[in-house]
Amino acid sequence: MFKLVRNYSKLSSPKVRQKLTATNTKSPNPPPNELPVFQYPVSQSSDRRVYVWGLAGHGALGLQPPIAKRKKFLFYHKPNRLRFAEQHRVIDIESGYGFTVFAVDSKDGNILWGNGINTDSQLGYDAAAKDPQNVVPLPKPIHLPLKNPSSQVTGLAAGRAHLLVLTTEGLFTLGNNGYGQCGRPIIVDEDYTNNTIVHHIPDIKGERIKSVTAGQDHSILLSESGQVYTFGWGADGQTGLAHYRNEYKPSLVKGDLAGENIVKVACMADCVLALSDKGTVFGWGNSEYGQLPSLVDNHQINIATEIQECRSLGHVVDIAAGGSFCMVLNSDGNVFVWGYGILGVGPAVQRAKEPTMIPATLFGFNAYSRNNRVSQIYCGISQLAAVTDNGDLYMWGCNKFGSLGLGNIEDQFFPLKVAVGAQVKKVSCGVDHTVTLCKPYI
Repeated sequence: MFKLVRNYSKLSSPKVRQKLTATNTKSPNPPPNELPVFQYPVSQSSDRRVYVWGLAGHGALGLQPPIAKRKKFLFYHKPNRLRFAEQHRVIDIESGYGFTVFAVDSKDGNILWGNGINTDSQLGYDAAAKDPQNVVPLPKPIHLPLKNPSSQVTGLAAGRAHLLVLTTEGLFTLGNNGYGQCGRPIIVDEDYTNNTIVHHIPDIKGERIKSVTAGQDHSILLSESGQVYTFGWGADGQTGLAHYRNEYKPSLVKGDLAGENIVKVACMADCVLALSDKGTVFGWGNSEYGQLPSLVDNHQINIATEIQECRSLGHVVDIAAGGSFCMVLNSDGNVFVWGYGILGVGPAVQRAKEPTMIPATLFGFNAYSRNNRVSQIYCGISQLAAVTDNGDLYMWGCNKFGSLGLGNIEDQFFPLKVAVGAQVKKVSCGVDHTVTLCKPYI
């Protein structure tokens, strides 16, 4: 639209001034002896941004790399701003095992988009797709059989190869159902590659579904009254139903959860944590790495059990469960970790049998920034993340494909701030990539 004028004396020409003024439709006509002021559109404080990083070879980042750089294990070790989010108002994000989904505030019916691995139709079946590896490189719409065109997505959860989409019309499930994790009967030798089934669960026992969570091959629903229902793979006790069988019908989790009002459930693999409104932490599932320290002699806990070690940590307000470790956050902004792996308390510590506090100074808390406290925590299979009140993101853990966003591929043994360039509102960790939903700094 604008040409660079190298002979600045020409700008004083009445014809040039008239041409520039006509082009500048957003500014009033300038005085005769002054040059026009051009106003360019800038991001508003209400804008949503999405930043992605990690392994890009499977398409989970939704980036289209240059042809010369399209390698099998191409990765980005720094946050990259996703162009898709500049064209659509993204309201929620979720990462699965090599794929990513976006909830979009839209009036044209395309309220769900996804990209990445689609081997089991977890991103919906696309008859026009020609990729033999079933990879969706860029975000594409995922069709849901909605009855109301004004319906919106209210929650997302993604497992190894299945997807849970909570909407104002109830829950829709897609992808692999080999263990009943989609909440429908198991069909022997079902072809998931070319699967068009989108299962609908309108409610739970006549009660609205409040939120959804997904493990590797099982699913968890939280009802509006604070009750937990599970279905899917149960060999490690991750369904919490007092047995190790697979279930396709959502069933109520009892045990120590009986009578409790659960406000959040967390799971990334096969160990589950649940948090009550009183700040009590419960767990079930795989405890091979000491994720459930109360019962060290049993590696598979098939019934919801209170984690007594969390009683002395203060009022717990957030929880996260990774592949071999767990993490909780108390109301004072203190982060505690336990289990096995890179826990964030130094290279010499690989296993913590009890909740161990990560020093608050590692999250930016000091004498000059006393209000900089952790407000949210997240886990991937092998990476951990914490977000502070002012939207700063800190990450640590395994970093093979740059999934920590720190500008390198070296493992990080302490929390380190990620240069995102915006206020982080939500983090979703996949197996080898990370997605963040952000807002611009005001």
